[in-house]
Amino acid sequence: MKKNSSIAAAALLLALGASALPFAIPQAYAEEPAAAVKPETIRVEIGKPLNEAQELINAKKFDEAIAKVKSLDAVPNKTPPELFMIDRTNAIIASSTNDNALMAKSFDNMINSKRLSPADVLKFTDGMASVYFNAKDYPNAKIWAERYIALDPANPQIQNLLARILYLQNDFAGASKQIGKEIAADEAAGRAPSQETLRLQASAYQQLKDKDGYRTVLERLVKYYPTKDYWADLLYQTETKPGFADRLRLDEYRLEFTADNITEAGRFVEMIQLLQQAGIPGEAKKVVDKGYADNVLGTGKDAARHKQLRDQVTKQAADDAKSLSDGEKQARAAKTGTGLVNIGYNYTVYGQFDKGIPMMEEGIAKGGMKNPDDAKLRLGVAYLKSGNRAKAEEVFKTIQSTDGAADLARLWLLAVK
Repeated sequence: MKKNSSIAAAALLLALGASALPFAIPQAYAEEPAAAVKPETIRVEIGKPLNEAQELINAKKFDEAIAKVKSLDAVPNKTPPELFMIDRTNAIIASSTNDNALMAKSFDNMINSKRLSPADVLKFTDGMASVYFNAKDYPNAKIWAERYIALDPANPQIQNLLARILYLQNDFAGASKQIGKEIAADEAAGRAPSQETLRLQASAYQQLKDKDGYRTVLERLVKYYPTKDYWADLLYQTETKPGFADRLRLDEYRLEFTADNITEAGRFVEMIQLLQQAGIPGEAKKVVDKGYADNVLGTGKDAARHKQLRDQVTKQAADDAKSLSDGEKQARAAKTGTGLVNIGYNYTVYGQFDKGIPMMEEGIAKGGMKNPDDAKLRLGVAYLKSGNRAKAEEVFKTIQSTDGAADLARLWLLAVK
């Protein structure tokens, strides 16, 4: 956020060098005619009223100070340094009285005089953008922010200010585009974009009803600032995305479980039942155990039902572990690789990655599956859980379907660091 109005005014006064007033009038030239005045000399008819104006400013008699400076309009043939000192005095008055129009005019004149250093030009330009922003004069704030960026495009604070100005002008597309530049610069420099900036872009996308853009921002929020709320929103946006295949519901649950974002008993139960239907009781037992450890299962009016489910899953998992290799021969004899992928995945559930992953790869190579990208998704997950992130990324890159598998693969890389 930019500084508030009072702080901005104080900063501008400091930048203006108020201590340089009152002005010293060289005695050698004080009584000489105007034609003899040297180029950098402040004539007595200019310097004396300005000194008096400064005294009035110090006494907080701003109306009288303004009138004193205004009287100098009658002095002819003002030199560039004299005009500069008049504008500087006006700027001090303006910053003390919150006269933004006078301040802008004075700063414009001072900048155009070419008598300011580049650093002071930036300081004044930034100050005016801030003053107008805090005054909620967004059109003028935008003008001054853009002037600053034209001089120094690398300043992240002014870039962010411009994005906020655009947002507050209801230019949500412009704000989102501006924030996109900030995010790109941050990530190119190896910095995490601020959470505030990401939330502003998320809001802009919501105003635009741009769901794809909103999901993209949520992914960044989860990447840099993972919270249960961000994860919940991202998972919801993913599973409700048009075209998301219902057959991937269990895979979405697996991701949600790994992100530790299942908090309702009903969702625990549904995931457990889906795993039972898929014939993976070992994984179902892990979900049951987590539900009980979190005190989500085994409590309330459904406690007895939860216990029955736990007992059932525990027995199924024990039986499954004993007969894990029974289907291997039959799977290898099958025409498709589906059985090998399923059995291989089941091995990884029990931590036997060295046996399960090669079997999954064998099944994918065999082919004949209706949805081969589903198998690649699970293979990539197995690599991630085994600690081989590089190989997981390699597998995920081969997923080409647009029905949700690629989206889940991308999110798995956020869930498992």
